[in-house]
Amino acid sequence: MTSAIEVADLVVHRGARPVLHGLSCTIPEGSVTGLLGPSGSGKTTLMRAIVGVQVVRSGTVTVLGRPAGDAKLRSQIGYLTQAPSVYADLTVRENARYFAALYGLGQSEADAAVRDVGLEQAGSQLVGNLSGGQRSRASLACAIVSKPKVLVLDEPTVGQDPVLRDELWAQFRGLAENGSTLVVSSHVMDEANRCDRLLLIREGSLIADDTPAAVKASAGTDDLDQAFLTLIRRQGVPAPRAAGETSEVPS
Repeated sequence: MTSAIEVADLVVHRGARPVLHGLSCTIPEGSVTGLLGPSGSGKTTLMRAIVGVQVVRSGTVTVLGRPAGDAKLRSQIGYLTQAPSVYADLTVRENARYFAALYGLGQSEADAAVRDVGLEQAGSQLVGNLSGGQRSRASLACAIVSKPKVLVLDEPTVGQDPVLRDELWAQFRGLAENGSTLVVSSHVMDEANRCDRLLLIREGSLIADDTPAAVKASAGTDDLDQAFLTLIRRQGVPAPRAAGETSEVPS
């Protein structure tokens, strides 16, 4: 299978503190790869490196055959950050149409993106008047409007109700089936089963890189929370507290 993203021996420091420790992985083209791990594990840092906005100490990140951050990749990568990245003084539809115009696209593509994230009824509302979950969806509409070849989503379903989360994941799967490569971070394990592959990160190191079924089989359990803990213990990393009390990856 052709790879869309290749990360080799990636080392990133924030000040004097190491965040990623020689991390390597390959993300197949047309797949949905889940990036799982507790807060502070290095998920967002890895995503920033893939997008090309993270200063790295050593190692390489290659996206669609080019170094991450290459100017020719700008029109081919969509990036959704945890913080909404849209204009509060524009409506949802105006934001989508603005970002569509940046890619030389028209109103029909923008309106389709708004509809795909479930905001068609709120299209005429100012983003500044929306709820937090709605603002996140407005940002997602702008990220997917160009149908990018690589889509990097940092916790896109936080604050969304279960029905909408299911609809968004169906949208992610549709994008992958049409050839896009998605990297989706989450700290909620029940979303991991929706992915083709999982990258499990703990304290800046990769502790698993496989399909959800293979990760569970390797750990000898059908529960991904427990699989995560088992893999941590095998590597001699202190296990998190209160495991199993929630559906989130423990931190």
